[in-house]
Amino acid sequence: MKKLATLRADYHNQIGSRLVRSSEKGEITYPNFADGGSQTSIEIARHISTALEFNAAAGRIDGQTAGRLFETLTCDFIASAFSALAHLRPGRWEYQTAQTTISKFVQYQHLDALVSRVKTDLNLAAALGHGYIVTPDIVIVRQPVTEDEINDREALIASDESIAGLTPFRVRNQQTNHRESPVRSFLHASISCKWTIRSDRSQNTRTEALNLIRNRKGPLPHIVAVTAEPLPMRIASLALGACRT
Repeated sequence: MKKLATLRADYHNQIGSRLVRSSEKGEITYPNFADGGSQTSIEIARHISTALEFNAAAGRIDGQTAGRLFETLTCDFIASAFSALAHLRPGRWEYQTAQTTISKFVQYQHLDALVSRVKTDLNLAAALGHGYIVTPDIVIVRQPVTEDEINDREALIASDESIAGLTPFRVRNQQTNHRESPVRSFLHASISCKWTIRSDRSQNTRTEALNLIRNRKGPLPHIVAVTAEPLPMRIASLALGACRT
């Protein structure tokens, strides 16, 4: 197998060995990412387990632990795969599962001012709520470039020239134009990572995506959802809205 196929297979192997468990409901045994109350979910999960050669271990893993581990394994896979494509996407990239609020990034830094106003104005807080502040499960971040990086191969820009003097993609511009603010990176991708999907989780993922679209000032980051949910209708609910299961 080539590099990306190998990384993908290793990702699936890690999920199978560290996350997948055998659950029981009465006399029925099924993978722990299936809904024990849905025969369709159980059958699809069994087929997925067979196709990916999961060997479900005995024992139980609670939902929160499974969710955090799923995020970590997914982030590790993304970092490895993205690093393999560095020649196609040069730059300084970071991959985080630290639940970083989007206002820390260039496209959403204006939300910091809104947060400050909401904290001091109860009427504004009641009207707006806090849904506009998204904290993605996983983010891919690109750092702005320094003058040395710009001029690495040849002298392209001098610091005293009035060229590209406003773009936040240059560290120097951020330091000059926003002296009181820290240098901010760019949100390249926001990834919602859910081990399984129920109606509330689906709605949270949709709300986060809509807020990322609505509140940006700058390029829209890639918006991705990763899940082990077997039921097609629940997966479809990410795009279509509430579903009946």
